[in-house]
Amino acid sequence: MTTAKDLFIIAIDPVPEHTVGQGDLSLALAGAELLDLVGTGAITVDGDLIVPSGSSVPDDRLLGEAAALVTRRPPHERIEDWLWRRGRDLSATYQDALEEDGELTQKRSGRLPFGPKRVELVDTPGRRRAVGRREEGEPVLAALASAVGIDGGRSGDDEPRLDDETVTTVVATVHEAVMELEAVRQRRTIENTAFANVWRGP
Repeated sequence: MTTAKDLFIIAIDPVPEHTVGQGDLSLALAGAELLDLVGTGAITVDGDLIVPSGSSVPDDRLLGEAAALVTRRPPHERIEDWLWRRGRDLSATYQDALEEDGELTQKRSGRLPFGPKRVELVDTPGRRRAVGRREEGEPVLAALASAVGIDGGRSGDDEPRLDDETVTTVVATVHEAVMELEAVRQRRTIENTAFANVWRGP
């Protein structure tokens, strides 16, 4: 399992106080993949640029796909641009992959056989590992989770401390991208409300 898969698992684990939006989660998953790729030696981060540093292919299929998308020649891609490019619909990609791996299952809500389906986690070693990392407060996973609003009960003054400059840079960029996405949502809501009021009239 990768940090990205662990993040997806804890994001859809029942968290009554907060539901993670797919767009926010997709951005964070793209950030998690970057950190996983750094961990495998496939890339390094130079300032805010993603620089390929090896030809090894990660064992994980989705991580391999991410590695194949890294820009190989200068000018290298900025982290922010990667998050938006790779993050497009990435949460749905991870959901499909985890269903194929038996980590997720779809069940129908209610008693009716034609009721709406919902995704549920299966009790697997992968799920237990992800939950264990969350409960232990593993800094990288905790920081990415915090970026999408999963705070694990921490106060605002108790953010996970990150000692690695690369991790700090990637996580900070994920935070900024999530805030930018929220600003876009709010702007659209205001525009839609104003448009509806025009048609409604005085």
